[in-house]
Amino acid sequence: MDATMPSLLLLFALLLAGRRGCTAASGASGFSVEFIHRDSARSPFHDPALPSHGRMLAAARRPTARAEALARSGLVADAPRAAPGPDGDVVSKVIARSFEYLMAVSVGTPPTRMLAIADTGSDLVWFKCGNGSDDDGDRRTTADGAAAPAPPASAACGALNQASCDAASNCRYQYSYGDGSRTIGLLSTETFSFDDGGAAARRVSVPHVNFGCSTYTAGAFRSDGRVGLGGGAFSLVSQLGAATSFGRRFSYCLVPSSAANSSSTLSFGANANVSEPGAAATPLVPSDVEAYYTVVLESVEIGGRTVAAQRSRIIVDSGTTLTYLDQALLRPLVEELERRVTLPRAQSPEKLLELCYDVSGRREWGIPDVTLRFGGGAAVTLRAENTFMVVEVGTLCLAVVPVSEAEPVSILGNVAQQNLHVGYDLDARTVTFAAADCTRSSPS
Repeated sequence: MDATMPSLLLLFALLLAGRRGCTAASGASGFSVEFIHRDSARSPFHDPALPSHGRMLAAARRPTARAEALARSGLVADAPRAAPGPDGDVVSKVIARSFEYLMAVSVGTPPTRMLAIADTGSDLVWFKCGNGSDDDGDRRTTADGAAAPAPPASAACGALNQASCDAASNCRYQYSYGDGSRTIGLLSTETFSFDDGGAAARRVSVPHVNFGCSTYTAGAFRSDGRVGLGGGAFSLVSQLGAATSFGRRFSYCLVPSSAANSSSTLSFGANANVSEPGAAATPLVPSDVEAYYTVVLESVEIGGRTVAAQRSRIIVDSGTTLTYLDQALLRPLVEELERRVTLPRAQSPEKLLELCYDVSGRREWGIPDVTLRFGGGAAVTLRAENTFMVVEVGTLCLAVVPVSEAEPVSILGNVAQQNLHVGYDLDARTVTFAAADCTRSSPS
């Protein structure tokens, strides 16, 4: 995406911005927006020349860097808190810059639409809004701090551990991700607006949202910025909960990869209630990194039979494609699938995935359901579309891979979450899953 035009518009909008008393829409109890997959036809990164199986293969290549960064961040002792960088700036070690989903946010009054990475694994909300350049040479002319900067004495700046004060008495931050990428700028405040895609289309505005006005980024952030949806105090979810009656809750319903012309839905407040039949909630447990949504996976079943039972923590993450499991859980799962699935075996493209089958000319695959049992008694059934993916014409591969020394954390990826309504409630400290037809809730 060419960052120049939206950035110039953001500069103009923020220069005109005033304190006009914008509030959350009267009587609003929640709202829903598009949750756009990076490879879908509705994304600016969509490659129309790439077939659906090519997109899935490309997606299978991406998670390794993110999983490694999740692991590295989880091994940093002070990862949940910000720490001073070499220049005294604020540094917060969280996850990688790779991404899978985007969302639109309008910033300022009058609002300017920005398309940002939506990230369930980090907290800070930030946008490119300063004259400067990225380390990859992407020149841009943007707001350059035109939003209202947060003073170092503010509560928001104080919440950033050992925040620094610049020469103009503004709160200066540096936010680093697990892969070494980072954003530097001023902590600022503005009105955020969201186009509610629900039955009654409307715009929901929330004043005084804290965000990073980024003057420099290191790493290829191919968007206007990033919206942290993690569990920390600076995430959009936490700020909406503090500023409105929505509560600290959100949900998404991910359409299957085959629904290329549809977008998934991201909901907040009452719209995030997961109330479908069979909805099952599991408690969040303490995580090495505050941003991560971590639950306990207790066992794996196939056809009502427990094939592996070992309690382990697992991160629920929309930004990782594949699911990562400990070998103690994955090996019995693979062996049971090999015993039950009668399809001929196939070679894995690029040796990325462990278990592949030849489905050429077949309409029925005979893949059994897999049930994951989580803490608190929650059971989530994964269909074939959640456990396998077509990565080449006629080649179907298991979308579950082992954790490794480089990636020693378990992750429930987004393929496993397709056609599930997944709700996160930071107030109730739960994650709730329910089977759903996500194309029916799609804004498209």
